[in-house]
Amino acid sequence: MTDTLDIKITKTQQSRLAQTDFSNLPFGQIFTDHMLVVDYADGEWKNFQIVPYGPLELSPAISALHYGQAFFEGLKAYKHADGKVTIFRPDKNASRFNKSADRLCMPQLPEDIFVNSIAALVDLEREWIPTAPGHSLYIRPFMFATDPYLGVSPSKTYKFIVLCCPVGAYFSKPLRVKFESHYTRSAEGGFGYAKAAGNYGGSMEPFKRAAEEGFDQLIWTDAKEHLYVEEMGAANVMFVLDGKLVTPSTRDTILDGVTRDTVIALARDWGMPVEERRVSIAEVVEGAKNGSLTDAFGAGTAATIAPVGAMHYDGVDYPMSDPSTREFSQKVLKTLNAIRYGEAPDTHNWNFLVG
Repeated sequence: MTDTLDIKITKTQQSRLAQTDFSNLPFGQIFTDHMLVVDYADGEWKNFQIVPYGPLELSPAISALHYGQAFFEGLKAYKHADGKVTIFRPDKNASRFNKSADRLCMPQLPEDIFVNSIAALVDLEREWIPTAPGHSLYIRPFMFATDPYLGVSPSKTYKFIVLCCPVGAYFSKPLRVKFESHYTRSAEGGFGYAKAAGNYGGSMEPFKRAAEEGFDQLIWTDAKEHLYVEEMGAANVMFVLDGKLVTPSTRDTILDGVTRDTVIALARDWGMPVEERRVSIAEVVEGAKNGSLTDAFGAGTAATIAPVGAMHYDGVDYPMSDPSTREFSQKVLKTLNAIRYGEAPDTHNWNFLVG
């Protein structure tokens, strides 16, 4: 199907590139000149177009607005010193995209179409990719239901759209995080493993309350007992305990993060023991008390590697060491950046070359 993929390209008549301040790129607020728009109807994907970024004309009755059939992905493109442009591990995002689609009763998009249609947009927008250290082009593919019908049933029509944003760092400082022991992000049998819009909508009130208390992120815990770590609001969470990389195993309540998978692969490359399992709050807190917890960080596409500066549980703060002194997460971040920017060998073939 890739060989027959025909994308109609309509270029903008007035680029905003020259007016964009690349020294000030607040995450997710500046968009490139174009977007990819694809329709699903009559059982097939059709009308592949790259058009100028702008408003959509939609019925106020579309089922995505009323019944929540909507989800998204997130990935990044990088510009190398030699001018090459790559997208990091888009095949993993393509696979997860279809898992989300299945769970929300929405049509799958063939993985090669997902990757190559995004690559076509990135190729057109390559001048928007920042070159400063720690910067990249954030890519937001999403799908939503478009049937103008007020009924609780799967839509028959959908739109797949891709937006791009030049971005810098998602977090600017070590995170003060709180273990959430009341609210629940996802329950067993639910769709916490999907990047469903509703997962994020339901997290906003708890996060607002946490922010008012001075926290940067929540660490969600299991819905049944609130005794086990699941994930952060914006990333998977990972720990170095007793010299081992420890992280909650993926299940139907936890997102199977691409960065999480990448960190695990690097740790195994280096011969570091890795444990993917249920992780209790009690063992993390005890590790913070006795010094066996030497590193804690969030791992995600937007956040990359986000160090935890302090953890809060049951009324007590547990400060962590200076992130710059942490051996493992610093090595991961430097290695990951070197691979993504083409400064180190890509032995896992993670970089997808554009153009």
